[in-house]
Amino acid sequence: MNDSAPHPSLRTRSDFLSGAPDWFEKALAEAPERGFVEAAGARIETLTWGERGKPGLLFLHGNGAHADWWSFIAPFFSKHYRCAALSWSGMGGSDRRERYSFDIFLQEAMTVAGETGLFDSAAKPVFIGHSFGGFPVIEAAARHGERLGGVITVDTPIFSNERRRERREKGAAWEMRPHKIYPTLEAALQRFRLVPAQPCENLFIADFIARTSLTKVQTPEGSGWTWRFDPFLWRDYEWEDPAPALSAPKCPLAILLGARSTLMQAGDIERMRRLLPSGTPVIEIPEAYHHVPIDQPLALVAVIRVLLGGWASASTSGVNTPMNRGLT
Repeated sequence: MNDSAPHPSLRTRSDFLSGAPDWFEKALAEAPERGFVEAAGARIETLTWGERGKPGLLFLHGNGAHADWWSFIAPFFSKHYRCAALSWSGMGGSDRRERYSFDIFLQEAMTVAGETGLFDSAAKPVFIGHSFGGFPVIEAAARHGERLGGVITVDTPIFSNERRRERREKGAAWEMRPHKIYPTLEAALQRFRLVPAQPCENLFIADFIARTSLTKVQTPEGSGWTWRFDPFLWRDYEWEDPAPALSAPKCPLAILLGARSTLMQAGDIERMRRLLPSGTPVIEIPEAYHHVPIDQPLALVAVIRVLLGGWASASTSGVNTPMNRGLT
């Protein structure tokens, strides 16, 4: 989200549950335990569901987002899993840093997984990352995969070096300026939009995301509202090439894509497929754009459940299926 054109669907909404289906209300009613974990000298915001000792799931959000992007997804798993979501440093309620790095984000993921009890079970935890959140997930599979039961990326863009450089240059204009402060919540909501831009039918989810993406601040003129992520997040950030890690996971890996997502081009997807170990599942979520958790949340839940069940079954049976190849 940023300060560009208003999202017309949010101009007059006063209650994000207005028009929401029962499943969404029930998911949000299962409120997480909220807390903080210290990682690399910063307080990292955490949300947790389910009992310690159950198999662990770590949910990792995308660029400029926050842990509450998973508040209507994680409860579907909390009966059988210990679930945790974090806000990366510089996003959500987590501390901001002078400088961010890929290694720091990976350290945050592993530290939160440990501190929230995801390694307490005899079953190894699974990491799930949407968009940017998939990059640390892929790297975790390469560096720490022997400790993980599997990793899942959700429309994570695997670009060539040229395309990554091109996108950074295009994004620099809005990423490097301070956030505006709006006089009212309603005024701020008018400026919310999904990035990259896309259609959105589940307006009740977009409204919830917009409201949880804002924070109240004090100004010389009084109080106001602004976005909950560091506008200078990517200053001096060195983007890693995910290709080497993508080719050498030490645990099961699955790639989920939004079937209508325009983030990756056909050539990007073909290149990614060539990099993946043989037999790696690559699954398109029908009618989903880039923001799969918003577009098709129930389909996403169903696919993740199938993958988790398959990996658990393969792990206990020791059978070498496509889902657990690449372990060595």
